[in-house]
Amino acid sequence: MNNRFLQNSALVFIVFIATMSGASAAIRAQVDRPSVDLNESFMLEIIVDTNTDSEPDLTVLEEAFYVGQVSQLSNTSIYNGEIRRSRTWTIALMPKSAGEQEIPSVTVGNEQSAPVKITVNEPSKEPPGEADVFITSEVDQAEAYVQAQILYRIKVYRAVATRQPALREPTISGAEVLVELAGDEKSYEAILNGKAYNVVERVIALYPQQSGEIAISPAVFEARVLRNARITGRKVFQSDAHTVKVLPIPAPPDEFQDAVWLPARDVRLSEEWSRDPERINAGEPVTRRVTVSALGQIETQIPAIMPPSVDGLNIYEDKPELSRRVEAGGIRGIRKDQYAIIGVNGGAIELPELEVPWWDIDAATWRVARLPARTINVKAVDVPVTAAPVVETTKTDVAERAVPPLMPGGFWQRVSQLLAAVWLLTVFAWWWSSRDPKRAPREPEPPPVYKRQAKFLRAARKAALAGDAAAVRSAMLDWGRLQWPDDAPRSVGELAERVATPLAEELQKLSMASYGPGPSEWDGAALAKSLRSITIVSADSRADLEDRLPPLMPPAGHS
Repeated sequence: MNNRFLQNSALVFIVFIATMSGASAAIRAQVDRPSVDLNESFMLEIIVDTNTDSEPDLTVLEEAFYVGQVSQLSNTSIYNGEIRRSRTWTIALMPKSAGEQEIPSVTVGNEQSAPVKITVNEPSKEPPGEADVFITSEVDQAEAYVQAQILYRIKVYRAVATRQPALREPTISGAEVLVELAGDEKSYEAILNGKAYNVVERVIALYPQQSGEIAISPAVFEARVLRNARITGRKVFQSDAHTVKVLPIPAPPDEFQDAVWLPARDVRLSEEWSRDPERINAGEPVTRRVTVSALGQIETQIPAIMPPSVDGLNIYEDKPELSRRVEAGGIRGIRKDQYAIIGVNGGAIELPELEVPWWDIDAATWRVARLPARTINVKAVDVPVTAAPVVETTKTDVAERAVPPLMPGGFWQRVSQLLAAVWLLTVFAWWWSSRDPKRAPREPEPPPVYKRQAKFLRAARKAALAGDAAAVRSAMLDWGRLQWPDDAPRSVGELAERVATPLAEELQKLSMASYGPGPSEWDGAALAKSLRSITIVSADSRADLEDRLPPLMPPAGHS
């Protein structure tokens, strides 16, 4: 009895320890950008992979940083039937000194996050000209390689309230460039010369497609400034222009002469299995997912990893999954290739090492990301085949098992004749009804609203390219009547207030050119281009647009 009690107690203790270790939460710490100025705030995120009741100890941050506002968010998601919970704290910090700083480990319950390094630069931004409002821009490198990421960062500083703010992104000329938005706009506080500024930051990723040089014109910010309870006229603020030299693709490494060009800051290679590859039965499929992620590259540029040919395995390639996420170093493209693997014969089978050569744009050298070789054990399955017994049948048995007919002779023939007659009568009745001249013709149903709207948009684009302002106005108002049947816009100027830029901007230009007091021009090609994507502004959002930074420039004549 005592031995059984001790055994049960030990089992309960082991289960308790296992449960507690499984419940321990992984803690991650990350910042919204790895380099800041001494007078700028930044965001630190503390993420716990469970919905814990514990709170982080933030007192360790006060020695090197000013601690600002703290917010938190709880999240619950379901992935492959598994419920996952997490909790995130977002802390606004401002460094107290310049140099290489380390954000110390933050404790939540019994767990700690890893330290995070951040670079704090001496203040380099002095308020140019009008100190209350100004705009700056910068590129992260003056030289880049073909298809390598260039981060172009715009910052708008405002120490006073503004109305009708608008940011015109720069024009890029020279070598062909692919432009991608690197995350959402960030808003934070900065102190320059003792004055507090609200900063709105936008980061754009540029990918030159050929060698040569690209010229980036100044970014332009326009707004009406609120001073002494009065609103000024529209003011224009410009950033600096930039030039970036684009270098050609270097020669591939000797050991990878057929290497696909992949410039990046970091490349990682990993794998997942649908179940334990050490326990595979012959003839049963198992799924292997190989993931390649590249920081500083978009997902469509990541090369596919071709499945190796392995004796004893049948490998079937599936459609890849492409995605991206934005990190402090820019865009990280992610490609997931999936393969179904079926063991043909039993035994130990080795999957060869996977290698992805890539160009390190920071070190200007070739590197290779590797996934080590692994051995999988396929268990042979022997299924004995049993022959079906042969039963001899004699004529006597057949005669004894003969069954007398259930219906008298000719019954089924009469049934068939009756069904044929009914079918002929049905066909005749259908023909007679179809030839009735008094039958009213059926009116065709009108096409759905979205098809009629698409027709008007095509007409508007065609008229815009032809420079026909009247036709553009007519087509857009017809489209607006379908979009808002109960409150249709009466002019293109009113329609412009219900859509987002860039379409709103082009419609305002068209309205000013048509009805404005002075001479004004509108760009038919730009209007046709803006009609390819239309975003409707809700009634609630229109009231908030007065003090929010829209993505593109409003018309120059708007005030």
